[in-house]
Amino acid sequence: MAQQHGIIVLFDVENALRTRSLDGNTYWFDNMKLFGSTGVGSEQLVTIVPGTHYLDGSQATEQVLNWLPAALGSIPPTVPRNYLAEQGRADDRRTLDELAGLDAAGGVEEDDVKRLQRRVGKRARKPASGRGLTEAKLLDVTGRTTTSSDAYNYPAPVITDITGPAVTEKIMYPAQYGSPDMIYDGWYWAATVDTSRPGVYRYTMHIQLHELVERNDELVWESVDLTCESNLKIINDPKRNGFTGAGVGVLPLPPVPVTG
Repeated sequence: MAQQHGIIVLFDVENALRTRSLDGNTYWFDNMKLFGSTGVGSEQLVTIVPGTHYLDGSQATEQVLNWLPAALGSIPPTVPRNYLAEQGRADDRRTLDELAGLDAAGGVEEDDVKRLQRRVGKRARKPASGRGLTEAKLLDVTGRTTTSSDAYNYPAPVITDITGPAVTEKIMYPAQYGSPDMIYDGWYWAATVDTSRPGVYRYTMHIQLHELVERNDELVWESVDLTCESNLKIINDPKRNGFTGAGVGVLPLPPVPVTG
């Protein structure tokens, strides 16, 4: 069975949009530090891909990479993707209930209506043409609706492609896959890796961020496409047990149960 490698990429979206670059604005993590991955937590990650053969010399299976992008300082991607819509609807219901309460108390004052309008939050929509996000209210980093376009929750970064020498040299074969996991709208990027050719291979990740801009007195999400790079290091070490450091096999057990 192929070994699964998880690679999490955190993006400083606010600074990346300001500088129009992902240089210095990415933080890479993987689950292979035990096997020798370096640069974990920085933009200089080199992901170790081990296991070209077993201890007996037989060829091991290919390895699988999985990438998970996330925005730094935003609502965690582990919340359901319909969280924003649910929060907006809940806020609308609270506003309508309060408005009904005001009316029952003997009329609605203009100041009360304006106060409720401010609490509902601003709406952002996608451009009439081009790619973008669906119309929705703005949330702050705590997950509540906000009336300020200066402090809002950035949408999750989107991987649009993976290219570079590791792909052109047929070291890895990336693709976007469907999944029942709705954290990433049911889609994620993964790649199988040919472990029979040891070496260091660079790849380029194409990322789409979304920036909130004001156009014709409306808030509009506009896509911004940027790229960042990382490395794979394929080694020819035999596969080994992550608990014992020994070869793949049955875990060593004491001859008799340990007492006391």
